[in-house]
Amino acid sequence: MANILTRKQQVPAAKKAYAAAGVDVDLGNRVKSGIHSLVKGTHGPEVLGRIGGFGGLFRPDFRGMKEPVLVSSVDGVGTKLKLAFAIGRHDTVGQCLVNHCIDDIAVIGAKPLFFLDYIGAGKLEPAVFTQLLKGFAKACKAAGCAIVGGETAQMADMYAPGEYDLVGTIIGVVDRARLIDGSRIRKGDVVLGMASNGLHTNGYTLARKVLFEQMGLRLASRLPGVKGTLGEELLRVHRNYQPSLARLPAGMAKGLAHITGGGLVDNLPRVLPKNCDAVIETKSWKTPAIFEHIERGGGVDHAEMYQVFNMGIGMTVVVSPKDSAAAQRKLRAKVIGRIESGTGVVRLAGM
Repeated sequence: MANILTRKQQVPAAKKAYAAAGVDVDLGNRVKSGIHSLVKGTHGPEVLGRIGGFGGLFRPDFRGMKEPVLVSSVDGVGTKLKLAFAIGRHDTVGQCLVNHCIDDIAVIGAKPLFFLDYIGAGKLEPAVFTQLLKGFAKACKAAGCAIVGGETAQMADMYAPGEYDLVGTIIGVVDRARLIDGSRIRKGDVVLGMASNGLHTNGYTLARKVLFEQMGLRLASRLPGVKGTLGEELLRVHRNYQPSLARLPAGMAKGLAHITGGGLVDNLPRVLPKNCDAVIETKSWKTPAIFEHIERGGGVDHAEMYQVFNMGIGMTVVVSPKDSAAAQRKLRAKVIGRIESGTGVVRLAGM
């Protein structure tokens, strides 16, 4: 009769060749054993089953929609992780990942349904894993979004000690009639800007090079105009704009752009018709001090700053002139530009 090894009958530690090679299965099981208690607060009646199966189960309620369209996006938080490693705080990058993914589908008019994460590390550290999951859960609960699953991978040969990679996938839904694709944007429309909460999740490779290598600053350094330490500033949480955007009446937003990698220069054109330009008045809002320090400290060209960083604007909303005042009030946004005839590019004015 073949020997049958149950999960409870674990192989003695001395025989764990896989752990010796760098992958500790038992550690992984212990670390993941508390996942359900961390994420259950994000579960509503739509979630079927428990975390830990081969696939997450979600029963959507599409009542009230004539033609529901599923919207998906996947992203990471880039080298912002380097700051989390250095400071030893990981919940904020967990929140950033969720919010970034939600914003990417919010620009189409979608609301989030569920989220899945991927964590790859050389070795799973229980305290780090718990912080990340708490960050995911906090952001998902605030967004009304369920965590239905994820993946953790131990790859000792792939990552430096104490480091990990982080990826998130979001699934949302929008009624086809309410899709926002920029096709209704016309000359004379108004561009509104919603404030960012610092760098969000892009430009960190340049920011770290300038601030730490060229300027010789430390995580505990304090800069004029920057509240708190430099480390605290760089770990500020990426804003979730979807709840605010959802308050706009149907059809009011003609086009939305999430200002991430590529800044205002490269992201706004993604929703512009080919015969329209967005003219952005760069002096219409106060640029947060952290961007000014990076620009001066690194000798970065002023125009390039708007192609690397969000410069204080995390979301843009294009509306008709008649809707501008109402949209500003609902979104707490300000006018930062206008739509003119052109070729589908962004023109920076007031430089």
